[in-house]
Amino acid sequence: MEQFVVSARKYRPQTFKDVVGQQAITNTLLNAIENNHLASALLFTGPRGVGKTTCARILARKINQPGYDDPNEDFAFNVFELDAASNNSVDDIRNLIDQVRIPPQTGQYKVYIIDEVHMLSSNAFNAFLKTLEEPPKHAIFILATTEKHKIIPTILSRCQIFDFKRITVKDAKEHLAEVANSQGVVFEDDALHIIAQKADGAMRDALSIFDRVVSFCGNNLTRQAVTENLNVLDYETYINMTDLILENKIPEVLMGYNDILAKGFDGHHFITGLASHFRDLLVAKNPVTLTLLEMGEAAQQLYGQQAQKVSQDFLLKGIELANDCDLKYKVSQNQRLLVELTLMQISSINFDGEKKKSDFIIPPTYYRRNDYSISDKNSKFEIPNSKIVVEETKETPSANIEEIIEVPSSELRVESSELEVPSSELKVEEPETRNPKPDTTLTTVKVSATSLASIRVRKEMAEAQKSESKEVIHLPSEPFTETEMLEQWLKYAQRLEDKGYRIVASLLTINDPILEGTKITHELPNESSKIDFEKEKPELLGYLRGKLHNHDITIQVNVNETLVLKKAFTNQDKYNRLLEINPNLELLKKMFELDV
Repeated sequence: MEQFVVSARKYRPQTFKDVVGQQAITNTLLNAIENNHLASALLFTGPRGVGKTTCARILARKINQPGYDDPNEDFAFNVFELDAASNNSVDDIRNLIDQVRIPPQTGQYKVYIIDEVHMLSSNAFNAFLKTLEEPPKHAIFILATTEKHKIIPTILSRCQIFDFKRITVKDAKEHLAEVANSQGVVFEDDALHIIAQKADGAMRDALSIFDRVVSFCGNNLTRQAVTENLNVLDYETYINMTDLILENKIPEVLMGYNDILAKGFDGHHFITGLASHFRDLLVAKNPVTLTLLEMGEAAQQLYGQQAQKVSQDFLLKGIELANDCDLKYKVSQNQRLLVELTLMQISSINFDGEKKKSDFIIPPTYYRRNDYSISDKNSKFEIPNSKIVVEETKETPSANIEEIIEVPSSELRVESSELEVPSSELKVEEPETRNPKPDTTLTTVKVSATSLASIRVRKEMAEAQKSESKEVIHLPSEPFTETEMLEQWLKYAQRLEDKGYRIVASLLTINDPILEGTKITHELPNESSKIDFEKEKPELLGYLRGKLHNHDITIQVNVNETLVLKKAFTNQDKYNRLLEINPNLELLKKMFELDV
């Protein structure tokens, strides 16, 4: 039985052209070799599986190839790889430094690749500094790490840094397609796309997942088989769930979420995926941004079709609710209930509930059928308890002024000699009942302001307003003493200080306010302090009026530049001030042996 070689090793790039997704770095290294500008110390940093060690090996072989006819020569004796995770002591670095002094037997350079260099101890880093800064001309150091921030700055300053980026889904999918074709595997485009997404930018992970899926489903790689093996929620799940949400089918949505949990998926993973799905729908609504969807053509068509069903406002609100659930998920005591409530809220975005009956115009014939008579000019008609709108037309006398008059419908009786209305222009909104009883509710009637009826009603309304104006609300104005005012003044200042507003509190206590009748006069040292005090004045005035039961109180602020702003009171200063207000405090202190 032939030994199986994993695809990550079998298809490891042998030249810079084979490296996936790192064209900027490979072109830079090639130009540096051709122009003899290669630095003696290089640092390759980036996520796992993006080609750091692979590029280091290709570079080690490439710089020794000039002058040699055999292109397959790998110069293995010139390449030294050191795993810093297991060789991180000072002695290991000293052994490395001793080897650096020996020139290569073949080729021009000896290349030292130190992988996971951030695992070196601080003493090992310090022992390595001098050699890294001034190595022999035949030595080149290539450091590789996934955590650049753990490397000390003195090492970073001595290296030429190359930042490897995550491999895009598109590049990873294209490389997987080449591998699948070389192995004779039939595949669906969406299947490779899911594998590339699951790899999260690491080509080595993508190839490992590819091997696992091929072992599961053989040489026919389908999207369904990939999602089943990787246990991922594919886009079809979110599309079906979104269809149920748009139809406001809350029970079906909850049952669908229950099925997702039953398959072993995490609720947090589902709700974040739903937010990403809404984002993709938002992107798919505009053909310009359609290229931002990293998925196959079949998936793009499904997204485009569903994007036409939803509004932009729905998607934005849905993303907001899903993100809010994402933030609260970890701290929630009932995580399933949190997700279910979020799904119900999203399902209710476009659901307005029972529609209210809209007002509409009823023709006069409706009231003829219900014993409402609109007869000739010489007869009278009663207006029911509803809103009647009389509009001016070409047939009615012109009126330049119209106004809304509210009168009780039980008292409203319009003579035909005062107001003539063509039956075609009488619009009555639907009453609440077929046979309304007369009541005293207000009815809005729109009539000409020059009619006799409007003049009579305006006169009655004016008399009613005069009678109402005679009723005067009396606010409390109880007498109070200056001591009571000072006590409440200081209590308000203490409350401000407790809240942290010490500057305003000091302005209140800079000196004692003076009471003259109901006018309180307070002096401040300058205009800026007066401005600060004026901001607090409305609340202070309301506080004093409430506590002293007198709404005639006013506060006047004067500027006296001879005043000196007081510093913060000590406890003894506060006690002395309170003692001036109430001398009985001293007796209380002695009686209970209190301390300040």
